[in-house]
Amino acid sequence: MIDLTRIVLERGGYEVLAAVGGTRGLEMIKEEKPDLVLLDLMMPDIGGWEVYRQIKADPELVHIPIIVVTAKAQSIDKVLGLQVAKVDDYITKPFGPKELLTSIERVFNQADSD
Repeated sequence: MIDLTRIVLERGGYEVLAAVGGTRGLEMIKEEKPDLVLLDLMMPDIGGWEVYRQIKADPELVHIPIIVVTAKAQSIDKVLGLQVAKVDDYITKPFGPKELLTSIERVFNQADSD
């Protein structure tokens, strides 16, 4: 999934850094301070919600928009993500390239208008 997402995003003109697992992902986010994070909720070491919590608790990272990309498609999960946790967007797998790029553009446009 990471490789397919990388291809879609690079073709869309984005520079992509990828990590397998929450621990490595958090390390990379702290080092690189990316413009956006695509965050899977189900990861092998640290769960996605814990990664999200740590990003939002860090004053140097709190401003980074986060799009949750997950197989958890139940409506309650989406409501929790968008309304309770206040993620910037929530995409369920499987998704198409256009859906992903549209979500990213919407999040960046929203950040520019804030």
